[in-house]
Order: sequence, then C-alpha cells, then structure tokens
Amino acid sequence: MPTLLLRLVAPMQSWGVSGRFTVRDTAREPSKSGVIGILAAALGRPRTAPLDDLVALRMGVRIDKPGRVEVDFHTAQQVYRANPKAKPQETVVSRRYYLADAAFLAGLESDDAAFLAHLHRALRHPRWPLYLGRKAFVPAEPIWLPDGLRDEPLLQALANYPWLGRDREAWEALTALRVMLEDPQGPIIRHDHPVSFRSDRRRYAPRRLSLHFTPRPHFRHPQPPRR
Repeated sequence: MPTLLLRLVAPMQSWGVSGRFTVRDTAREPSKSGVIGILAAALGRPRTAPLDDLVALRMGVRIDKPGRVEVDFHTAQQVYRANPKAKPQETVVSRRYYLADAAFLAGLESDDAAFLAHLHRALRHPRWPLYLGRKAFVPAEPIWLPDGLRDEPLLQALANYPWLGRDREAWEALTALRVMLEDPQGPIIRHDHPVSFRSDRRRYAPRRLSLHFTPRPHFRHPQPPRR
C-alpha cells in the first residue's frame, strides 16, 4: 500500500490537542488534525469543506528530533467575558506551549495512489501558506519531499527513509527512533481526529495509536532543499 511522506521541521512548532482559553498546549508529536490542516491548506479547501477523504488516510509519525517543550506568555487587554453584564478584564495572560528544534517525518497511507500523488503535487505548489500548528510557525524546510511518494506500507516507509537531521555526530548517537502509528487496537488515545474544522462547529474524535521503534535510518549528506 503506497505512502506519502511529509517533512515537518521548524525552529518552533505546536500541535495542540487539549488547550483551552488561557493555556494552549502542544503534543510531543504532530497531531492528525494538524497534518490534515496542512493538506487542506495545500489543496485550498475552506474550513467548511468535507474532510472524509483526508481523515481516511492512516497516519504515522517518526520522531527524528523530539525537540524540547518551551512556553511563551501572551497578554491581551479588554477581554470580554461570557457574561455580557460583566466588565471586561483589563489584562489576561495566556501560556502557549510549543516544541523548539524538533523534526518529524509524517506518513499517510492509502490504497488510492492517485489521491496521494494529488496531495504530493499540492504540497509542492500549495494554494495557501503552510505552517506547523500556528501561523507564526513556518517550516524551516519544504514540507514536500521530492521522493516523498513511496511504494511501501506506512511503517516500512517511515523506517526506510533517511534521517532528517544534518548533524552526523547526533545521528551516530542514535540507536533507534520512535514511531507513533495509527492503530485501531492501540493502547494510546489522542483526541485529534478531525470531524469538522468549521469555526462555529469545530469537533474532534478520539484516535488510537501504538508505539513502535525502528532501527537508526540511513544518514543522507545534506543537500540544498528542492522546491
């Protein structure tokens, strides 16, 4: 079954799964809702468009560089409350978590090779700007990979693709890489399966995952990114 691979590398990226109000969290690896959002932006789909064909893709993520969790503090003034009779708060402080210096290889598996090829082209020539979780978090390298279309099952494609890092010493220190694989019987639950992106009716369903380990992939000498 063919697989489409995406490179998710940036100085900062955030994959919120449960953040609300003044606390915006981030998962330790890309969420399915975030990756589907990237594909929808590349295709130029509005938030009101159906997601059935995209959410049907089986997803896996290889953690090449886990990065570290950081937090920013944001302030907003004159914030109105839910109670219309209450006076607005003068200043509200919010905490926004993100991953710094992380790198992930995301894979999407489908038996529809033509659809994956269509997505591959859209990532190379996106209709709308692509970002990693928040609009300020732009990719450091193209999400599109020249050899991102693989005639391999999901786990095999993630295991065989070269490491995304550029530091040979860091690569030599690796023994294996973690892979989070979408699995109906998996013991890990993430509430990040998008049902609707509509701003007035945004909804997500639970998704099951299993943890795998793959041997250290090949090291590929850094090449200038191709567009």
